Amino acid sequence: MPPKPNYKFQRAERDRAKKAAKEAKLQEKREQASQQKAADPTEPAPTSPSAQAPEESP
Repeated sequence: MPPKPNYKFQRAERDRAKKAAKEAKLQEKREQASQQKAADPTEPAPTSPSAQAPEESP
């Protein structure tokens, strides 16, 4: 006689796999957004505070 199926365990495994896939997809989307934002030439590049300081003449 075959073993009785454990539906609760099977459901938990499906939910776990679905959650892992959703997290991976979200992480990939975040990485692509950050790369696109970094490569976007229309936004002004942040300047360092030392570059903005006025030069003093002696």
